[in-house]
Amino acid sequence: MEAAAKTLGLDFRAFVVSDTRDFDGAFAGIAKARAQALVVASGGLFFTERIRLAGLALKHQLPTIFSVGDYADAGGLFAYGPDLKDGMRRAAIYVDRILKGAKPSELPIERPTKFELVINLKTARTLRLKIQQSLLVRADKVIE
Repeated sequence: MEAAAKTLGLDFRAFVVSDTRDFDGAFAGIAKARAQALVVASGGLFFTERIRLAGLALKHQLPTIFSVGDYADAGGLFAYGPDLKDGMRRAAIYVDRILKGAKPSELPIERPTKFELVINLKTARTLRLKIQQSLLVRADKVIE
């Protein structure tokens, strides 16, 4: 992310959170840094606290992007990432092959091929952001 931000001429700062008790401090640091947006990494800690994260982002008026649609359902502005349901279906096919005798080491490594864009318009309105129609028509899901 840092390299991509630099290429785009954006300032990138990472805030490390290893425990839910770190959220308030991280958001205080983010506010102090005058961040204009927030990208939240994937992880179990963040997923279980997605409603709280979305609420803190709204409290601090931060547009957010996550990698799983459930975050946008919880109040995040955007989510863009691999379609988890499709990934689970693909994993089930591998389990089936292994149970039928295939050697896991001989199965090809697959990367996600289906991605999902979710946009939360309710959050956009709360942040007073206008989402371009050209982006809305590309979304797999729009939350009103």
